Amino acid sequence: MRTRLAALPAAAATVCAALTMTLAGTAQAQMHDPATPLAVAAKVALRGEANSIAVREMRIVRKNDILVVQADMSNMGRTDRTVFYRFKWLDNVGNQVGDGESWKQMTVLGLGQQTVKSVAPTSAAVDLRLEMNVEPR
Repeated sequence: MRTRLAALPAAAATVCAALTMTLAGTAQAQMHDPATPLAVAAKVALRGEANSIAVREMRIVRKNDILVVQADMSNMGRTDRTVFYRFKWLDNVGNQVGDGESWKQMTVLGLGQQTVKSVAPTSAAVDLRLEMNVEPR
C-alpha cells in the first residue's frame, strides 16, 4: 500500500510538468513583437506565427455610440505576406456581439504597411479582438 501512495506524488509531479510544458508552448504561440505596445498586443489574437507581420498601432473611437477601429499592420520582412484577419466584437462581460465577421484576405507588401478598418455591429460592443493568421511563403 505504501508503494502506491509513494507513486502517487511522483505521478502528480509528472502530470504537472507535462501540463506546464503544454501551457508554456501555448503561451509562446501568442508572443508578440517587442516593439508592439502591450495595449495593442492585448487586442490581437494571433493564430500561428506572425511571419514578420506586426500590428504597430490601433485606434479605437466611439462615433454615434458605435465603436470604430483602425489597425496598422506592418510587414517587417522584405517578402510580401498574405494576411487573413477578422474583428471579434465583445460586450461588457466578454461575450461576442453579433454573428461575427467573415475572414478577410489582404496582401501586405514587403516592408510595407496596410490599415484595416471595422465598425462594431451594435452599440453593445465595448471591446474587440483582431484575429489574424499570416501565411508563410
